[in-house]
Amino acid sequence: MLKFFKKFRLSSDKKKDADVEKGFLLFENTSEVIRAEELLKKAGFPVKVKAPPPEVRQGCDMVIEFPLMLKLEISRFLEENNLRPLSLVPVEDPLLEPVDMCRVKDFGDYIMIHVANMKITVDKRNKAIVNISGGGCPDVPFLASIMVGKPLDQTPEPRAFGHTLCGYTLQLALEEAKKRCLPS
Repeated sequence: MLKFFKKFRLSSDKKKDADVEKGFLLFENTSEVIRAEELLKKAGFPVKVKAPPPEVRQGCDMVIEFPLMLKLEISRFLEENNLRPLSLVPVEDPLLEPVDMCRVKDFGDYIMIHVANMKITVDKRNKAIVNISGGGCPDVPFLASIMVGKPLDQTPEPRAFGHTLCGYTLQLALEEAKKRCLPS
């Protein structure tokens, strides 16, 4: 069964990927989305966390996008791992396409990564985090205090400090900043 997933995932052709029918997994809260994403990725399922379109939003403000042809396997896998989404929604209408949660703004010497409601700004010259803003979760000031001023490769990861939506999206912003600013 894992061979099928690996074979399915190996397509790097974005046009080919765009032709795959997709579905959403909607969960009650952010912790369930984070746990489901982690388990599904470890098992080899090709999933992505996105912001849901308003028409299908339930529970928290994140959905897991997945290839619809894997609906049965994913449903079984989640059930085996005691995770039950509020619903599985097929994406049949182009207007229901999920929103990519990441936006990037280049200010010359600085780059700002904006994921959902969290922003991280990095000095491209020394790769240090100069600002963290956004969000409404109680952990944002703490996360900012331990991350600002540190180089990208030495900053603590937000995922180590909790499961709030702000912490999760700040983790995504940090990962994107590392991709863009640190040599591979």
